[in-house]
Amino acid sequence: MPRFEPFPGLRYAADRVSLSQVVAPPYDVISPEERAELVSHSPYNAVRIELPEGAAGYEEAARQLADWEADGILRRDSDACFYGYRMSYVDDGGSARQTVGVLGALGLEPPGTAGIFPHERTTPKAKSDRLQLLEATRFNTSPIWGLSLAAGLSDLLVLPDSADRIVDDEGIQHESWPIGDPAAIGAISAAVSSAPVVIADGHHRFETALTYQGRRRADGAPEAGGAADLVMALVVELVEEQLSVQAIHRLISGLPPDFDLVSALARHFELTPTGPPDATMAQRLGRSESLGLVTPEGTWLLRPTAETMATASHDLDASRVELALASLPPHEVVYQHGWQQATDAVARGDAQAAVLLRPVSVAQIASTGRGGERMPPKTTFFWPKPRTGFVFREVPD
Repeated sequence: MPRFEPFPGLRYAADRVSLSQVVAPPYDVISPEERAELVSHSPYNAVRIELPEGAAGYEEAARQLADWEADGILRRDSDACFYGYRMSYVDDGGSARQTVGVLGALGLEPPGTAGIFPHERTTPKAKSDRLQLLEATRFNTSPIWGLSLAAGLSDLLVLPDSADRIVDDEGIQHESWPIGDPAAIGAISAAVSSAPVVIADGHHRFETALTYQGRRRADGAPEAGGAADLVMALVVELVEEQLSVQAIHRLISGLPPDFDLVSALARHFELTPTGPPDATMAQRLGRSESLGLVTPEGTWLLRPTAETMATASHDLDASRVELALASLPPHEVVYQHGWQQATDAVARGDAQAAVLLRPVSVAQIASTGRGGERMPPKTTFFWPKPRTGFVFREVPD
């Protein structure tokens, strides 16, 4: 079963900075324009650590972390703690929702062992980037996101009267608080360690941490029990009411100018013309059990053929698209969250087409993870995203 431990976090000093000006989204959803805006908010914004720039960016991130702690901008908790984390938001259906989890140090073991189950394949670029950042800073700067099969974990996470609190630019309220009571620590650790954890988000960071662990052991670090044998994780109980899973769409470009994409996809899907994409698009896809195709010439619903459903690696839109795209001439695929952003890219001419997917269910994620299988890259988009900067975890030599 998973190992889950408290740690002494490094956190921003409330009397030195405004928390709302220094926290940032996770690295993989920050555009260059958003990074520039975050940097302008404060000289101590966490994006300077989470997403460094330039040839010396990783070393600069390490230097800034050290300087900020020396200057009292960041302060280290004297005792090992867990850290409660709650996000309050309104979902796409207009309902008030909350996601409540706990930040701690999750044991590192090869996928599929010790109760840790990834659910999605990864691509190499981001893993290389995250490894360089970890090796330079010796810190987990943002958490992976794990889904615990332990029933009742949410009941152990009681929001105190005071907590660190910010509201982000999407109107989502983020709250975090240290949990230092020995009885509470014991109960949380026992709960998470009693059942498997499925990695929901942060597969790159998990695999990076495993690579770093291997390198530390090769360099003579202790074989087990050290800081490099754990990774910072936000663990949330795997229940529908705690999670909001959205789709990640595919933008296609680089096909020959005269290539007939509609005819090519007709080998894998039944195509039905539909109205232009708008706020009803998700409902249209769901009612017809279809994907969507948007090109400058029109919009279609794509219903998988029986052969496509039988041949795809999983019963998932992402697997069916992966199968269909493999039969096309050489092209480029960009992953895009949000149907509006995907269709806007086609309208601007930044992509030849957008394939719109439906979100996977929590049950599908759990089943895939438990079975030791992995979905195609960029199948799930968990929303909202926890903010980077509420707490950093050191991984010392």
